[in-house]
Amino acid sequence: MTAGLPHAPFASSEVERREPNGVSTSLDTNGTDLVMDSSDHGARHVAIIMDGNGRWARQHHLPRVMGHQRGVEAVRRLVRAIEPLGLDCLTLYAFSSENWKRPDEEISDLMGLMRRFIKSDLPEFIANDVRLHIIGDYSAMAPDIVASLEDALARTSKGKRTLAVALNYGSQQEIARAAALAAREGEITPESISAHLDTADLPPLDLLIRTSGEVRLSNFLLWQAAYAEMWFTEVLWPEFTVAHLEQALASFAARERRFGGR
Repeated sequence: MTAGLPHAPFASSEVERREPNGVSTSLDTNGTDLVMDSSDHGARHVAIIMDGNGRWARQHHLPRVMGHQRGVEAVRRLVRAIEPLGLDCLTLYAFSSENWKRPDEEISDLMGLMRRFIKSDLPEFIANDVRLHIIGDYSAMAPDIVASLEDALARTSKGKRTLAVALNYGSQQEIARAAALAAREGEITPESISAHLDTADLPPLDLLIRTSGEVRLSNFLLWQAAYAEMWFTEVLWPEFTVAHLEQALASFAARERRFGGR
C-alpha cells in the first residue's frame, strides 16, 4: 500500500454496471467502483493482505513504484466503501516489520508515497467520519511521518468507522508484547493477552482476505484470525475493486461459523 497518485475527488459522473456475479455497482469516470447497496453479510471487521503490487508492475512493464501507486488507488476505493458496505472496521496490511529488508530505494519510494497519502487523503477521512487506527510500531518511521500519523490519529479520533493500517507490524511480535504486558499485571490468559493487543479496541476479526494467489498469513493478525473466515483470490491488489470485496462478503455470508462447536 502506502500513499498515492493525486487525490481523486468524490464527485464524478457515474454509470451503473452489473458484474458477472450479479453484484450491482456504479463506475465513476475515474474507474472507481461505488457500492449501490449492500446485503446483510454479517461481517463487522474485514482485514486484507494487499499483495501483488510488484507483479502488477512487472506485467505492465512499469517500475515497481507504479505498482505501489496503483495499489493506493485500490485502497481509496475500499475506504470509500466502508460505510456503504456496512463495515465497522477495515484493516489493511501496509508495511510489515519484515519489509525493512527490501531494497533501500523501494523503502524510500514507499515512505514518500505514505507522506503524500496522509496529506492528500486526511481531509476525506475527516469528511466521511473515518477514524484512523495504527497497529504496529509506527514510531520506527521517519520523524515527519510519525508526526503526520499522530496528527491524523488525533484529527480522526471521533470517526464512527475505522480504517486500521498495519505499519511496521508483525503479529508474532505483537503477541509477545501483549503476553509480556499481561504477565506484569497477573495471570496470562487468552483474555489478558487480547486486552493488550494492538487491536484491543477493534471488533473481532470476521474475514481475512489475501490477494495475488498467495495462501498464507505472512505474520498478519495470527491471534485475531483464530476463528476468522478466509478468502483468497488470484486478483492482484492494484486490480482489486469493491465488487471483489462484495464477492468475499457474499462468500462469508454463506458460511456457517461454528467457533469450534457443531
